[in-house]
Amino acid sequence: MAPETNSGDLLRDEFNRWAEAGRGEGMEQEHLPIVLPLLARMQIAPDDNILDVGCGAGWLAALLAEQVPKGRVVGMDVSDEMVRRARRRNDEVENAMFVIGEAGEIPWDAQFFSQVASVESAYYWPDPARGLREVFRVLREGGKAWVLINFYRENPHSHHWADVLEIPVHLLSAEQWGGLFGDAGFTDVSWERIPDPTPVPETCTGRWFRDAGQLRAFRETGALLVHGFRPKP
Repeated sequence: MAPETNSGDLLRDEFNRWAEAGRGEGMEQEHLPIVLPLLARMQIAPDDNILDVGCGAGWLAALLAEQVPKGRVVGMDVSDEMVRRARRRNDEVENAMFVIGEAGEIPWDAQFFSQVASVESAYYWPDPARGLREVFRVLREGGKAWVLINFYRENPHSHHWADVLEIPVHLLSAEQWGGLFGDAGFTDVSWERIPDPTPVPETCTGRWFRDAGQLRAFRETGALLVHGFRPKP
């Protein structure tokens, strides 16, 4: 495997291309149906400080900021172009800020955040185990971590993405993700699937799905949500 720094550079370059193609702005429409159940489960308090790992163009950070009027949201992305676009999009959101950084080395103080969320990002991390250890480090005692992904072992309708994408990805099972959470120090680790109720068009062809049937099966299988706590002493 290539050194992590090289993997990080590859990831940054690829997501800069995605940003320049406008794909960051399209993520809200694609992912909102599975993110709304996540937000309900987070039980966000008005004074929470929340980190969004892999924030893209900042759409999720904006939603989170609305729910924490007495707190702060920090969006972090490996792509400097994504971060620039997130800052422009949210320049009037006073309690949200955006930084460039990798999951394996989060540029923030220890035990600052009450919650950390990552949507459709964790399987891109060069070293998911290290990323989760960093998430654990920046969480307060009693804080909660949430990882939501569509590319995982139990959803065979996404496995072909590994051949479509130009960058390395990690195809892990729910149990393997749960194990990484536990190894990082999280307790009460659990996982569940969140189906996507979005109606499927009659015809669908393209890069990500060969036909409407595959897209329907993908959405019915649902995204994987893994959750854990940083324990209190």
